Parts: sequence; C-alpha cells; structure tokens
Amino acid sequence: MTDRFDTWLSDDGPVALVIRESLVAVTGKDGVIFPPTFAPDQESTDKKAGYVIDDGICLVDTVGSQSNRLEPIFKKEPYRKLVPQVTVAVGERTVNLLDAGHRAADAVVRFSDLWSELQAAFLDIREKGDSQRLAKIAPTSLVFGAWDSRDTQTKIPRLVESTIRAYGATPLRRSAQYTSSIEEDVRRELGIDAASLGDKDFPAEWGLVDNPSGRVHGGVVAREGIRREAVLNLVALRALSAGDAEATRKLQRYILGLSLIAFLAPATLYLRQGCLLTVDKKSPPRKLAVHRDGAEEDLPAAKKEIESFAAEAAAEFGVGPNRQATFDADAVKKKAKEKKTKK
Repeated sequence: MTDRFDTWLSDDGPVALVIRESLVAVTGKDGVIFPPTFAPDQESTDKKAGYVIDDGICLVDTVGSQSNRLEPIFKKEPYRKLVPQVTVAVGERTVNLLDAGHRAADAVVRFSDLWSELQAAFLDIREKGDSQRLAKIAPTSLVFGAWDSRDTQTKIPRLVESTIRAYGATPLRRSAQYTSSIEEDVRRELGIDAASLGDKDFPAEWGLVDNPSGRVHGGVVAREGIRREAVLNLVALRALSAGDAEATRKLQRYILGLSLIAFLAPATLYLRQGCLLTVDKKSPPRKLAVHRDGAEEDLPAAKKEIESFAAEAAAEFGVGPNRQATFDADAVKKKAKEKKTKK
C-alpha cells in the first residue's frame, strides 16, 4: 500500500495538494459573520482592535487557528494510535501536547521534565537535518510546524496550511443599550452622587444602572463568498530527513500519512460566537494535485485508502510511546531569576 503514495514523495511528483472549498454563513449567502479582531499595528494611531480587511478580503480564520482546530483530531479514534499521546501534568490539570498552541516548542513542555529530550530533537534538526527523534515524540510538530524561538531557534515549516477568507467583505457596525431593572432603587440606595464611592463608573460597571454601548464592530457580509483554502506542501515534506535513505523514506511516508489525515479532515466550521459556517452545496469543493508546471489533476486517493496508508506507514516507522511529563514550576522561577539578574 505504501508504494501507491510514493509518487508524491518523488522529486518529479506534485509540488502540493490543494483544497478549494466554498463556504457560506449558516443563515445564507448574505448572512452576517463575525471575523476575529486583532490588535492594531504599533505605529497605528487607532489603538482599538479591528478586523483584518485588505482590498475587500477579510481574514476569517488564520493559519495558526486552523492548525489548532485540526491537530486535536489525533486525540480521537481512529487516529489516536497514529501518534504518541504526550501529556503534561500541571498541578491538578493534564494538558495534551496536541492541544498546545506551539506544539513541541510550547512553554507547557519547555518547562517540563520532557524538555531535555525535545531540545535534543530540535538540535538534531538544526545541526543534522534529522527529524526522526522529533517524529518519535511529537510528529504533528512536523505536520503543522513549530518554532523553538526561546531556545534552539529551530524552525520547522508547516506542511499543512488552511485559511478561511471572506471576499467582497462589507464591515458593519452595531450598538447596544443595557437597561437595568433596578436603576431607580440603586440610585435611591446609593444616593444620586455615586462618585462618593470612589469610582463614578462603579454602578454601571457592575450592571446596576442603565449603560449604553457605543458603536462597535458588527461583523461583515461577504458579498463575493467565503472560501477555505488548504495546502499540503509536498516540497517541504520531501525535505524531511532521518539519516540514511531507508529511514528517511519511512519517516516521509509516516509524516505524509499524518498530513493527509489532517489535510482531508472535515473543517471545523463553528469558528467563534457569531461565525458558524457551512459548506456551500452549490459549489462543490475541489481537491487537486498541483504540479510544477501548474498542471492540476483531481486528487485520486479515497479516504479509506489514505487511512489504510497512514496506518501502514505508522506501523512501518514505529509510533513513539505515550509519555506523561510533569510541569516544573521551579524551572519557571529559575528562568525568571536569570532574566532579572541579566537586567
């Protein structure tokens, strides 16, 4: 079965697999959706958070956010056995590495008793170009990327990227008015001069009196549609190495299997409050293999074939063992002390 997909690992194979999927607000094509808001540029005079809209194109879900939505698929059946289940005990809480935003470079493991092994894995990649050790501990870091910006400076590119954008986006505004059911009673009990409490905004802040809200972001209408675009970068995947040729091929097959599972997984379309999307049935998704010369062909492999390939490739590579690490608060204190001393 693994040989069937080896053409995608050959230098003359496709450069990428691509999904173009049209989406629509659950209320219809003219429905209002709420994109995320982002902090303004440091140079901006406007200090309020806002939508990212450029030339009518609005960012609805970022590459990082999409990755964090996709990665936890490997915590669930039937895919959880394809990767090591690595957890970190933080007091009474347990965090699965698949939920950590920065994956193998996340602070939850950087300040744990597993860090020395992960640090060695990052150094293997930086110094030797060998990803095998990281694949045995945190293989999804090779799928969705990681940057150990606070230690080894090792950068691992994303193989699977997904982004959602709205086109022809028209931003809207909204406002609101809170009406207290006990305002008169509050004014009588506190006295009309609430400033005597030391904070003139106190009654409103606590919802005790009427409080109008100014005009704020009210979502957008996507006049020209919403589209999710996903890419599986086969060029970057073929750059993964594990030393000798045989080990490298096993590693690449394993990571390809995981990447295909994530790439073809149904997108999570409840993005946030006010942003529930669905697939546009009038515009079927395109799943393509794209070649160097720009030629496109429909993706030939079916879901069951890919699942079988992923399982076989995982068995051939040898999935790393499940691990349970412990967060070390003393390591955080030590790092803080070192930083203070340097200052």
